[in-house]
Amino acid sequence: MVGKERPNVLIFMTDQQQASVTEAGHPCRLPNLDRIAAEGVRFNRAYPPMAHCCPARASMMTGLYPSQHGMYNNCLNDQAVNRSLNDGVETFSEKLKDAGYDLYFSGKWHVSATENPVERGWKELFVGAPKGAIMGTRRQRYQVDHEKYKAEQRRERQRGELARPGWGHVKLYGASEMAYEELRDYEAVKRGIAQLDQLKSSCDPWCMYIGVTGPHDPFIIPEKYASMYEPKSIPLPPNYHDDLADKPGVYRKIRKVFQPFGDDEVRESIAHYWGYCTMMDDMFGEVLDTLEQNGQLDDTLILFLSDHGEHAGAHGLYCKGISMFEEGYRVPMIIRWPGGVSNPGRSCDAFVTLMDIAPTLLEAAGAKELPRCAGRSLRPFLEDAGPPNDWRDSVYAQCNGVEVFYTSRMVRTDRYKFVFHATDINELYDLEADPHEMRNIIDLPEMADVVERMYGKMWAHAFESEDTIFNPYVTVATADLGPGLFGGSESNS
Repeated sequence: MVGKERPNVLIFMTDQQQASVTEAGHPCRLPNLDRIAAEGVRFNRAYPPMAHCCPARASMMTGLYPSQHGMYNNCLNDQAVNRSLNDGVETFSEKLKDAGYDLYFSGKWHVSATENPVERGWKELFVGAPKGAIMGTRRQRYQVDHEKYKAEQRRERQRGELARPGWGHVKLYGASEMAYEELRDYEAVKRGIAQLDQLKSSCDPWCMYIGVTGPHDPFIIPEKYASMYEPKSIPLPPNYHDDLADKPGVYRKIRKVFQPFGDDEVRESIAHYWGYCTMMDDMFGEVLDTLEQNGQLDDTLILFLSDHGEHAGAHGLYCKGISMFEEGYRVPMIIRWPGGVSNPGRSCDAFVTLMDIAPTLLEAAGAKELPRCAGRSLRPFLEDAGPPNDWRDSVYAQCNGVEVFYTSRMVRTDRYKFVFHATDINELYDLEADPHEMRNIIDLPEMADVVERMYGKMWAHAFESEDTIFNPYVTVATADLGPGLFGGSESNS
C-alpha cells in the first residue's frame, strides 16, 4: 500500500448526472470535479446495473445486482416490486463500522422503504427519501382533485412546461425563487461540512456520504444558475432528431410527452441542466475546501459519482427509465486518493459498475469483504497496474420497469450494445460506427452471428447475477435464443 493504510472516505453522490457533461473540455463548468480528476483517476465507462434511483443506490451499497439485493425498482411508491433489501443482504457500511470506521450520512438515502441509514451503521446527519416516505401521487388524489385536473387540461402550456391531460402539467425547467442557501441539497452539504469540522482532530478513520438530489429533474434552480449558460450557444444533441422508428414503441410513447418542446426550449432545458450541474459542483467544492482547510484532504479517499444518467434531449427524451441509451446509463465516476492512486490525472476505459464501489472501499479500508458481491475492487486501476486478465469485457444492466412494470436487459461491449426487450423489438448498435445509437441493426442478416454472441453474453450474465428472466412459459419466453443454448458460461468471452 503506497500511503496511509486507513484513509478517511468521502463519497459525494449526485442524482441523474450525465457522464458526458463531466468530461474534460465540455462547456459545462465543473472546476471542482476537474480538480479531483487531475489529481485522481477518471473512469470513462462506469455504469449502474439499472438507471433508476433505488436499484442503482442499493447496488452501490451492497455490491450486488437488483436480482440479488431485491430492490427491483423505486421503493417509495405504490408500484414498488419490493420495499426492502432481501434478507441477509449486507452493505459495505456495516463492514466499515466493524473495521472501526465512524460513519456519517447526509443527504438522499432511497435504498429501502423499511430501513434508514442508521440501521446500516451510519450516524444520520440529514436523511432525504427515508423509510416511510411517499414519492409520487397516490391514486386517491386523482379522485379527490378530479375537477382540478379537468380544469388544468384547459390551461395553455407555459414555456418549459409539459402538458399531460389528466396527469397534471409539470414544469421541466425554470428559475427558482429559493436561494442557494435555502435548498435541501445545501442543507445536506452544510451538515456534512459541520461534521467534518468536528472530525478534523479525530484519530479514528471515518467515512462520510453526502448525497444531493441534483441535477435530477425538474431543472428548477436559483436564477444565478438558471441564467449561467446562453441557450443560443448550445447545440442540440447529435441524436435529438432520431424519430425512433426502428426502436421499441414505448420509446416513441415516452418521447410524445416532450414533443411540444421546440428547439429553443430544448436548448433552454439543457442550459438549465448544465446550470444545475455547476451548482452541484459548487456544493462539492465547499466540501473539498473544508477538507483542505482542516488538513484532511490528503488523508481522504474521495469518490465522486452519480446513480444514473440523464437524457437531456438525447433522442428527444429526458430523464431516465426504460430506454438504455448511453446518456441515461453512463455515469461519472472519479476517485482521488493521494495514498492509493499512482500517476494521477489518468483516465481509465475499463468497464466498471456501481457494484465495484463496495469492494473497492472495503479493500482500501482493510475491512472484511462482503459475503456476497458481484462487483470487484478497482484497486488495480487506481495503482495503474492495468486490468486483471479476467476483468469483465462487458457490462450488464437489468431494467424491471420504472413506475410501470417492464422487462429489458442490456449488454454493452467495446463495440456493440444489445438490448433485449421481453415485449418489444430488440436493439443492436455498432458503437464504433454509430456512437449516438441512431441505427438499430438488430434485423440485418449479416449481424446474426453478433446477435447470437450477445445473447450468449446476456445469458451468462443472467446466470451469474441470479436474474429472473428464465421462465420458459410460452407467453413470456420471448427471447429468440434461450438460455439452454449457452449454458451460462463465459460472460467475458
